[in-house]
Order: sequence, then structure tokens, then C-alpha cells
Amino acid sequence: MKIRSVALIGAGAVGSYFIHGLTDRPGIDFMLVAEGDRLVRLREGVRINGRTYLPPVRTPQEAGAPDLILIAVKYPGLSDAVRMISEMISEDTMVISLLNGIDSEEIIGNAVGPAHMLYALMRIQAWRRDGEFLFDPEGTAGMFFGEIHSREKTERVLAVEELLDGTGIRCTFVPDIQGEIWNKYASNICRNLPQAMLGVGYGAYADSTHLAWIRDAMDEEVHRIAAAKGIQIPAMSAKAAEAWQTVEKSARFSTLQDLDAHRHTEVEMFLGVLLQMAEALGIPTPACAFAYHFIKAMEEKNDGKFDY
Repeated sequence: MKIRSVALIGAGAVGSYFIHGLTDRPGIDFMLVAEGDRLVRLREGVRINGRTYLPPVRTPQEAGAPDLILIAVKYPGLSDAVRMISEMISEDTMVISLLNGIDSEEIIGNAVGPAHMLYALMRIQAWRRDGEFLFDPEGTAGMFFGEIHSREKTERVLAVEELLDGTGIRCTFVPDIQGEIWNKYASNICRNLPQAMLGVGYGAYADSTHLAWIRDAMDEEVHRIAAAKGIQIPAMSAKAAEAWQTVEKSARFSTLQDLDAHRHTEVEMFLGVLLQMAEALGIPTPACAFAYHFIKAMEEKNDGKFDY
């Protein structure tokens, strides 16, 4: 198996990492797929780390049937991405969702067939400034991926590794990819959301026992839900713990960046999904429920709902 064509839907912070690595990949038909105004904007180029990238930008109808489809949209854009995928997929197409959260693979798989899915998560600190996406290629951990029903490297996994070899895109095979996705999910909920509610940098977790209490309470609730679903969230490795120690005290993660920019957040992907699972399982999640409603109220405030 060899991947010769790759389509990317979503050219934001995560998508920019793959544009950066795959645009100049020899022997690969790499394209962005978009529609409407977004297609027009992307054909003007994507500015990343001081360079303007101009990969081909095609509609779903023009894209044909790529060997691999990468999904890097925000959660609210997932339904449109699924519709586009449905027009591009063939029997052998692989699909990798790069979204945060725990349900995008299931949503996509329900639409196009779960056999197409490889499961993955991203570890990248990227941000947008003055229309340009910025990240440190050397300091980016990249994509962690695997097969949901196999702890061994399959032919598809090897094909993805071969594709990304030499591109600067880091990828790591994970035998227990579901557990690792939940690990990232828990980390997003307990580290991303409390700072967003307070509107402060990451250093506040070390400087405030109160914010640390909120973080730990939310983390405990996520682990309780996972255990009820029979999912073992792996303990944080020493390397990961060390990496968290190096995060800048001023760092503002994606939810706070969205609130700062008066954009809607991905709180439905993080807490909306969790609260639905908690209700179905009959498990109380008071800390996560409070955070969900607090951030939703902040979105309403940013929308001008309370401009009396």
C-alpha cells in the first residue's frame, strides 16, 4: 500500500502543520479541499512561519478520490467536512480526524463507514497572529495515531509513516490509541477550560491552589466517566509531565484564544459531549457542568447578548 494523494480539509492551526510538511513532498498529489468563500481565500495562499504556501485548492468534486483525507476543521465545521468527505471517498480511502475531543471519528465513521478511519490526536502549540500561523517545527510533538481494533502496526499505519517520513511532520504510532485520545481529552478539559474561565495564562495553575482545585476536580470527573465506559486512561508519562513544566506561564490555550477573539469555542466538543455521557451513565459531574455553562455564558456575552 502506498499513499499517492492526500486531501486536507481545514487550514487552521493544525492544518498549517500539514501544509508546512506536505506542500513540497515529492511524488504526492497534496491538495486543500474547500468550498465557497473559503476556497477563494485559500487560493490566495496560507501564511505559515514567514512563508506563503500555495498548494492546490480544489472543490470536493474536483478532488477525485484521494488515498488519504485529513480532517483539521474546528468542531462546528465537522458536519460540512463530513458532507465533503462523502463526495470524495472510495473503497480504499483512509480518513484521519485531527480534531480534539473523543467523538469525531465516530461521527465521520457513521457517515462514510468506520472501516475508513484511522484514529489520531495532535500535540501542537500553534497560534495565529496577523493572519499568519506560527509554530515551532522542532518543538512540536505532532500526530499520534493507530488502529482502533489493533495494537499492532498495520499496512495502513506503515503507509502513513512512509508518507510523512522526511516531511518534518512528526508521527508516533500508539498501540492503545483510544486510551491516548482520552488522555488528551482529559488534559484539554482540565487544563484548557479552567484558565479560559478565569482569563489567565497557564502559570495560574501553579500560582493558585483554587484554580488547581478546579483543574483536578474536572480531571477526576473525566476519569470517572472513562472508567464507567471501560476505558483506561494511561497515567501521564514522565516525559509528558516534564513537557508541561516547560509551558510558558503566559500561554493561553485554544478556548481562551477563542474567547479573547470573541469567537465561539469548542466547549460542546469538550464538555457538551461529556455531560451527555454523564447523564446517560447517571454520574454527577458538577465541576464540568459549571464550566460548561460558564463558558457558554461567556460566548453569549461576546455575542453582545448582555449589551443592555
